[in-house]
Formats: sequence, C-alpha cells, structure tokens
Amino acid sequence: MGKVYIVGAGVGHPDYITVKGQAVLKQADVIIYDYLTDTRLLELARPGAEKISCAELGKQRYAGTHSESQLNINDVMVQHALAGKKVVRLKNGDPVLFARLSEEMDVLRRNEIDYEVIPGITAASAAAAVCGIPLSDRSCSSHVAFVTGHEAENKNIIDWHSLAPLDTLVLYMAVRNIGRITEQLIEAGKDPDTPVVVVSNIASMRQKTVRGTIRSIPADIEREDIEPPAIFIIGEVARFEERFNWVLNSRRILFTGLSCERCFLNGLYYHLPLISIVPLDDYSEMDDYIRNIGYFDWLVFGSRYGVIHFFQRLSRCGLDTRSLGKTRVAAVGQSTADKLGEYGVAADLVPDVESSVGLLDACATLDMNGKKVFMPRSDLSDKGLAQGFEKLGAKVTSVIAYRNIMPESLPDIDLSFFDEIFFTSPSTVRNFCTRYGQVPGHITVTCIGDVTLKEARKWNIID
Repeated sequence: MGKVYIVGAGVGHPDYITVKGQAVLKQADVIIYDYLTDTRLLELARPGAEKISCAELGKQRYAGTHSESQLNINDVMVQHALAGKKVVRLKNGDPVLFARLSEEMDVLRRNEIDYEVIPGITAASAAAAVCGIPLSDRSCSSHVAFVTGHEAENKNIIDWHSLAPLDTLVLYMAVRNIGRITEQLIEAGKDPDTPVVVVSNIASMRQKTVRGTIRSIPADIEREDIEPPAIFIIGEVARFEERFNWVLNSRRILFTGLSCERCFLNGLYYHLPLISIVPLDDYSEMDDYIRNIGYFDWLVFGSRYGVIHFFQRLSRCGLDTRSLGKTRVAAVGQSTADKLGEYGVAADLVPDVESSVGLLDACATLDMNGKKVFMPRSDLSDKGLAQGFEKLGAKVTSVIAYRNIMPESLPDIDLSFFDEIFFTSPSTVRNFCTRYGQVPGHITVTCIGDVTLKEARKWNIID
C-alpha cells in the first residue's frame, strides 16, 4: 500500500510552498498537479517520477464544473496508491480552501489509504501580501470572510445579507460572476462606494492590480481586461493598497540569468532565465582529456557550469580531485570560485574584475608562456578568452562541456510592468529579442560584461 500527500503548492511564485511540501515532492513516485500550479515546482521531482496534469484528466481551466474530472483525479490517485506508489496530489494554493479536499480525503479513507495534508499559501493571503493590504486591522477590520464566487452546481446558498455587514470580504473564482455578486451585495445593504482591490496572476510577472468600488468594479475589470485567476478584496482595508503596495512602489527588475533569486537588493528582482544549460550527448572527447588532466598546467573555468560538468565527468571517469595533481585552477569570478569550493577545490586565481578581460589581465602578471591550459566551456561561449591566453603564449585546449540553449516554454509577459532588464550574457540578449522583440523605451537595460553589452548594441536595445 502506498501513501498520498495532499500538498498545497501556494500561489504565484514557486517558492510559495512549504519546506515540507518540497521534501515530499522530491521523494514522490507520482505527482498529480493542478493546471494552475507553477510547473517549475515539478523540477523538484526525482528522475523517473511520473507527472500527471489534471488537464489530462479532464479538468479544464476556469471550467464551470469539475465534477467528472474530479472523479478521474480520485481514480488515478487511488490507483497509484494501491499499486504501492508514493503519491503527491499537488493543489494550487491551500488544500483546505475551495479545493475539494473533502472529496479526495473521502475516497482515500474509503480505500483505507494512508494520507497527510500539507498546507500552502492561499490566494487570499498572497494577494493581500503583494498589495500591502492587512486583511484584519484594528481600525477597520475585525472579521474576514472567504467567499466563493462560483457556487456548486444548481445551488444558490450564499447569504449575501449575512455577509454584507462584515468588515472584509475576499472573493475567490468571482471574475465571471462579479456583476451579479456586486448587485446582490448592494441589494443586501453594502455601501456601493466600499473600496475594492482586484489582483490577478498573484505574485507572478503578469500580476495586475485594479482599484475600484463595489459599484464600479465590474466595469473596471472589463476595461483592464482582468482574467482569472483573480482575488477580490472588498472593504475599508482595500484603501491600504494605494499607500502600501510595495510591488507597484518598487523598481521592478527582470533578471534573465540563471543565478539564484536576489534578495536584500534595491528593487524587486523577477527571475526569468532566458537560457537553459543541458549536457552533451557525447562526452568521449572531454573524458579523454579528463583522464589525463594532470598533464595541464592550468585548468580555467569561465563559468560555474563548466565547474559542474567538469567534476561530474571527473567522477564518471572514476577519478576525483587528486587527479588534478599540481594543475593550478583559475576562476573567472567569485561565483565560479564558490562552486569550485563545493567540490573541495580552492581557486589559485580569481581576478578582482569578474570578467574574461579581468581574468586575462590577472594572468598577464604571471608567466604563461608555454603553459598548457585546459578550458571546459559552453558551446556558445566567446572564443576571446582562449585567444587571449594564446596571446599570452599559452597552449590552449578548449573543449565543449555543456550546451547553452533557449528554454522551450518562455511565458508571455507584460513588459510595461518592468523598469529595468538585467542581461547576464550574449545569449540572454539574443533569446530575449527572439522571444519578446525590442525592449520598450521606458525600460533601462543593464548588461554584465563587455561581451554582453556588445551583443545588446548589435540588437539595438542599448545605445
């Protein structure tokens, strides 16, 4: 008998999942995930794990009814658990709010399948947080009600007369019915001028925020083309959004590289990797050199990915760092040197200026004449570094260690949302222009390194 974890994926940002949720995802044999779940979470899955989208089981986005598809989800979940699999049912937001949790727990209980429920960040909390809205506040909100904007089939059981006097209402799944809902609230005695904030695509690069009142909000969201998923926050607390919306009040920066998310910096960094690093199909050439790595005087890394793939192949060849012998190691910058440290290797040379030019300038102070240099690199890396070492008199062996490709599924984004774009390599520039076209004039373009700057000028996105 297997076991099922019903896990809240959070909403918007893939990091809005609990540490416990991440842990079980990494151990699962089967992951059954909602269509709104950020698929980057699936990268946590172990190799070989089966990933089943609820869309494949008939659950379509924003459909009016999901009863039949829910039966399909239940059947697949039970089937895999009875087969002894470790199953994760990954649900958007929090499993206990508007997520049919009782139906899934009931079918598991009836089949005597062990299960656990792991909470997640619900859309109401996330929407309020990204807008700077306290759902409760001593001055104006002592009670909060979470209300569905889409009731069960053939039922009309929401008592708007009981809800209207409450300080704060948070509506889920209400975009399609907001006109009827606001009419009912006004009929129930709610002040038509009560402030409302609507947040769509919460905590993502496509997030949109609309202010209005109960009277105006149906027309407001139609004018702003708001589509589900969205959350409506109704009440005096919505007035806080104009003062405290830290997203709209911050400088928003699109970061295109592969580095980890940047925190504690000025502005908000939105991470959209425009490159993907993949291994080669054939490593026979590189492996031949690695087996004789002690032959070289210098091992030069132009990126941390060269470090990763070099040491992976070193291990595959049945070797370890002892094979380096007296070979000295150079890193183009501190992040590359840090990655070397993870493999127990301290770089002999890290330039003060983190660039190929900085590395060559540092090596120019050494005797490189006749020195044998081995450089594992990307298939797209600039050949200037190898040529620079050759000008210093070194004998360079440059080998492709990994491929740098354009990601397959880059999302649609609203570039008007951003104030700055950070390009980290020439390939991020090329891939951006290929996928999104020109950079709008209001956006500042920042490039890391002269080679990236040269590519940006080539594509006419910077002067």
